[in-house]
Amino acid sequence: MKLNHPKLVDLLQRAYSAEKAAAFAYQGHAGSVKNILEKKAIHQIEMDEWNHRKEVLAIMSKYGIPVSKYYELRFHLIGKIISYSCYVIGWFMPYYFAGRLESGNVCEYFRMMHYFDQLEIKEHDKVLYEMGIKEKEHEVYFYERIKSSRLLPLFERIFSWGGSKSLNDVDIENKLPVEASKSYCKK
Repeated sequence: MKLNHPKLVDLLQRAYSAEKAAAFAYQGHAGSVKNILEKKAIHQIEMDEWNHRKEVLAIMSKYGIPVSKYYELRFHLIGKIISYSCYVIGWFMPYYFAGRLESGNVCEYFRMMHYFDQLEIKEHDKVLYEMGIKEKEHEVYFYERIKSSRLLPLFERIFSWGGSKSLNDVDIENKLPVEASKSYCKK
């Protein structure tokens, strides 16, 4: 079956490649931190990103959606640049921008659910929900690392993410079940 939904196809292709960029970034981030527990946690987040990439590819393969060579090259370079920069930009910015990135990624998976719903395809709801929730868990993890930093208010004002600002409407403490989660990320 071929998907007749250009926005969904593009979002799948972009998400597939962006997961590689995130995984590369977390390699550098984990390598740049000294605390062994933080290093392990960031490495686990990297593994989650590789798993998301695998899951997105499985969905793409089901519908004959090719991997975008453009997105692959673009996100490969972005991921490597971010990875290397983690060693020189201090401790705060890798945590801050990882949290902001993950905050935006949450809605990618819920938007995919919305698009599949427009096509009356429900079979991917559970895996897309799980990936969206996992991205929210990542956002919360990174925020917890920086919430007491004196730099946070300034960065929150400039980049519109932090304690009182999120790029998604998922409440991890009161998350909706899969069936009701289509209300997420509607804006």
